[in-house]
Amino acid sequence: MEDSKYVLEVNDLHTSFFTDAGEVKAVNGINFKLEPGKTLGIVGESGSGKSVTAYSIMQILAQTGRITDGEVKYKGEDITKFSEKEMQKFRGSKCSIIFQDPMTSLNPVFTVGYQLEEAIMLHTNKSKSEAKERAIELLKLVGVNDPEKRLTQYPHEHSGGMRQRDMIAMALACEPDILIADEPTTALDVTIQAQILELMQELQKKLGMAIIMVTHDLGVIASMCDEIIVMYGGRVCERGTADDIFYSPAHEYTKGLLRSIPRKDNMNEKLVPIGGTPINLLNMPKGCAFCPRCDEAMKICLNEIPEELRISDTHLASCWMNVKSIYESKEA
Repeated sequence: MEDSKYVLEVNDLHTSFFTDAGEVKAVNGINFKLEPGKTLGIVGESGSGKSVTAYSIMQILAQTGRITDGEVKYKGEDITKFSEKEMQKFRGSKCSIIFQDPMTSLNPVFTVGYQLEEAIMLHTNKSKSEAKERAIELLKLVGVNDPEKRLTQYPHEHSGGMRQRDMIAMALACEPDILIADEPTTALDVTIQAQILELMQELQKKLGMAIIMVTHDLGVIASMCDEIIVMYGGRVCERGTADDIFYSPAHEYTKGLLRSIPRKDNMNEKLVPIGGTPINLLNMPKGCAFCPRCDEAMKICLNEIPEELRISDTHLASCWMNVKSIYESKEA
């Protein structure tokens, strides 16, 4: 395996689904790099390509989906060229995923203990008794009370928050280098959300793993991400630190997202939703994907895809409005 300062590198990744209606380009040239121990947030509304990016990394796409171009490098090695046997070793031991819905991610006909022990024995050389000990240790680690009793219970006997903890325990079974959390707090109430996020941050410090947080909720990732990527129509609109994204947004889509969430400093301000409907990936615009819903759209936005423009050392955005601003400032 090559030496690399990055635990994961995604270079010009394209993923498509081939349907009867045509090719759906769900991920369209995404790039990012992730260092060990860091947290990357991927944000966007439903259909923006967030989850497909995560599933492409894990190579757990539906039968109709496949990576059509690009690289996914784990410590310098391109895993898109791995065989299925090599990918089985990679999943779980090197990279794990917490799926979107804890209610349906666990098999209802097997006990929680059986499912945890199965995951441990699949990726390690532990015996059944050793796997049970490890499962108890993991449930303690994620804050499940009375873990010996919980192992004998079925998923329906656990609350939503506890099932999410079960899923985190399963994902951490082999102490992976990368943890992908795909909307890990979607079905949970606000109090449990905060507990789960705090737990993930504590485990990251303890285990030193890198985290990819996939979410539609900007509030969830505000305090825990080192870098945030905003996606729309399978493309990256903007990337930067939390301060860059929240205080100096440079893409009209990001600005729209921020206008549509409540702010505690001005609770009387009216929320402004983003107009229109999400993009049809079967019929993508020739230019900027967000153009049909953008109030500031110009003629060039219809016909040409904007390049990523560097706003600062940590901040990049793909929006023609930034190019316009640069020309106007020069003329002034």
